[in-house]
Parts: sequence; C-alpha cells; structure tokens
Amino acid sequence: SYLQPLLTLIFPDNQQDGGFEESTHLADPSLPWLNRYPFLNVSITPIECSIVCPKTLAEVLFAPPREAAASPAVSSNRATISSEDFVVMSVEGEGLEAGKRVLELTSPLALVGISIFFFTTYFSDYILVPAKSKFQVVRALEDRGFRFERFKKGAEAYVNLTAHHNRNKSSTSSLGAVSLSTPPPATVGELHARTFALLQRREIVPRVDANLRLLQCAGRRDSPISFSTDEMGLQVGLTRSLVYQPRFLSLTLTENDPASLLLEKGLVSNFDFENVLLGNREDFLVPIMLDLEPLPLEATGIVCGVADRLVGRIDSGDLTKAIEMSYLSTARTGTVIVEEKDLDYAMDALRIREDNYPEH
Repeated sequence: SYLQPLLTLIFPDNQQDGGFEESTHLADPSLPWLNRYPFLNVSITPIECSIVCPKTLAEVLFAPPREAAASPAVSSNRATISSEDFVVMSVEGEGLEAGKRVLELTSPLALVGISIFFFTTYFSDYILVPAKSKFQVVRALEDRGFRFERFKKGAEAYVNLTAHHNRNKSSTSSLGAVSLSTPPPATVGELHARTFALLQRREIVPRVDANLRLLQCAGRRDSPISFSTDEMGLQVGLTRSLVYQPRFLSLTLTENDPASLLLEKGLVSNFDFENVLLGNREDFLVPIMLDLEPLPLEATGIVCGVADRLVGRIDSGDLTKAIEMSYLSTARTGTVIVEEKDLDYAMDALRIREDNYPEH
C-alpha cells in the first residue's frame, strides 16, 4: 500500500494532482526530480523501509495509508512518522578514507551526547541531527576544525580544513548506544567500551545475509545534451527495482549532486548501467546489519564506536590493517558496509566479547 506514495515522493512530476508541489512546499518545482529536494533518502533493507523526507511530504503521502492500516490485524506493519524535527548537513572530508571520515565526524558529536543519523553516499557524507541540537552540533564540529558553509540554495555543509578531505519513542535513531541520562564519555575509548557493553546487554549482534552483495553507484550527468535521456533511464531503472520489492536499495537525492544509489547487485539489470550509472560493477560490498530497535532515540555512539572498532585503532596496534567502511542509518538499523574481501575481518573486529566489555 506504500508503493504508490513512495513513487510519488521520488518522482513528483508523475503525480496527477497539480497542487501537490505547492501544497507540500517542495524546494523548487522547476528543478528536475533528481534535485528537487534539499535531501531525500529512501532505504529498503531486509529489516525495514526507512524514509527521510520533508515533514509535510511525510504527512501528505504516508499518513493516509498508515491510517488505512490501523486495524489490529495489520498494526504490526503500520508506518510510523517521527514527531521530532531534524536538520541535515553535508560534510566533506577529501583526503581521508571513508572509514576515517566516519570516525572523525561522529566522535566529536558522540562525546557531547548528540544523537545523529549518518549517510555515506557516492559523493558526500550527510548527518541528520535533531533540530534542537543544531547549534550544539555547530560548536562541536567547529571545535574540531570543521568550517560551516551555506550554499546558495540554502543547504548547509561542513568542510574539514585540518584533513583536506522502528523503535519506541525513546527508540527510533540508528545511532543509539549511551543513554543521555549517563554523562557523556570523556574519550573515544570510553565511548567505545560503553557502546559495546550496551550492545552486549541488549543482545544486539552484527548479522550478515550470505547472499546479499551490494554496488555503490551514482547517476550520470555527463553533458546537458544527454541529461534528459540519463534522467529517464534512471527513473525507469528505479521504478522497476521498487516494483519488484528489493531486499536492499538505498537512494539519496540532494539539490547539488546526481542521484546516489546503494543497491543489491541483482537490481543492476534494471538499469542501462554503462549509459545511466557511474560506478564499478565488479567491486561488491557487504552490509553488516545491527538491529537497534531496543535502543532509545536519545542514545548516541554506535557509529563512532563501530568506526573506532574498525578503523580508529590502527595506530595503537589493536588492529593489523585498516578496513574501508561506510555507514547507513535507517529508522531501526545501523548498517556497516565493507568490501567483500574484508567481511571476515570486519565481523571478527565487531564481535562482542564479554571479557573485553564489562557492564557499566
């Protein structure tokens, strides 16, 4: 029942109501659908379908089918819409490996107790933070050498100058690790220990689907001449993929970049890859999923703790090699994405050991 609202969200030009765009305050109806929103993420995983979109659109598109599914027989499958407002920020960190960017960005926020969602895309990293915490985020990032910038369309970004480069109400962020009732940790090491101690107590373990392999891709934008054709080819491929209920597909659209996709390799046949998508179709990635439903919305630290476990302790000798990783936050899940060749090593690094992480 949510497929049609989902297609309307991604492809607003195809809907029949001429007042749709005006009533939902889309950024700029004159722009192509690829760049219509300041930020849009649709992520379908084996655990859930999670959407980040303008709040007015969530109410217009998804509240009606949610109410239609209100009978007790289907209540377990009802959609939920967050009551909290969030703001999105782009973070650039050229010159750093993706995993180190994750750690560098999330550690200052986790250390001051800010809960975030994190999105690694083909072009940039994005964080979604509670609107009430925005100015605290600004201070925390600027204290670590990030510079705040505002683009002409109103989007906000942070650039690191020093590196060149469905849970219950207290339970919807993918980044939960340390309750806000606990004082923020003093160091990343302490945060690391708290994070994995809590995962152990809640019996949250990393899980991998042995048959699921992903590709990171982006829409082409080679020239104005081919743009219309490229846009249509991407729309056809996405529609086919969504109609056939994918196990894993994450789409990110922004005002400033081409579309970014993380999708299971079986969906590639829905696209004219060479003409529509950028990316290497031979470099397979593997999602390691943490079902974080038991953790509270106000919690912090999973992304930072995981990144520290995988890439943050090379210098101390705790790990023998760096692991290239990226991260995707959804409403119930934290997904660590690693290269296929690093899967066994990453799973071993993320394994929760009772002797190493006593309860706090």
